[in-house]
Amino acid sequence: MPASNLPAIRACRPAWNKGRLVGQKRPLLPKHVWAIRVRLELADRVRDLALFNLAIDSKLRGCDLVRLRVADVYAAGQVKERTSVLQSKTRQPVRFEITDGTRKSLLAWLEDPELVGSEFLWPGRFHERLHISTRQYARLVRGWVTSIGLEPSSYGTHSMRRTKVAQIYRKTGNLRAVQLLLGHTKMDSTVRYLGVELEDALAISEAVEI
Repeated sequence: MPASNLPAIRACRPAWNKGRLVGQKRPLLPKHVWAIRVRLELADRVRDLALFNLAIDSKLRGCDLVRLRVADVYAAGQVKERTSVLQSKTRQPVRFEITDGTRKSLLAWLEDPELVGSEFLWPGRFHERLHISTRQYARLVRGWVTSIGLEPSSYGTHSMRRTKVAQIYRKTGNLRAVQLLLGHTKMDSTVRYLGVELEDALAISEAVEI
């Protein structure tokens, strides 16, 4: 049979990314961060405010953020200023700071009756779930960005991870610092993660005179 007479082959199901924006999610800008914080404070959403603030400060992947335990951030009757957790993806520890505003929101959440008896910082609503899932976290992020008028398909849980390091890189150009903060084992991963382009590298080089 001639090849030209062969029947056309059609996919049985649509592509998983049909109609979706794929690729890296955008980091939040400082004005977006403050807008979300104000809305969460006005709505008295204590857990969400603590989760949002710690997501920005910790720069953790969603899978690591939802598994945080109370002991990771709280000791001797106060919230720690710095802590370290083991990353599930790389099995390497990563340290991060907990800023004053985040410590206050965490302390308010730790006093909430919902947290009594839980070893996890973000307990699940069902008995079989010890902590919230990454899918629940993604839904929360979607709600946060939608509340301030952003396109939810352009943002995700990695937006939270990238927000602070994007500002650090923009202000300092220090890729090594960003690599350490993200817990990347290879600099190439950090370069791809930030979307560093040749123009960025040239702009940094031009700003340095010898």
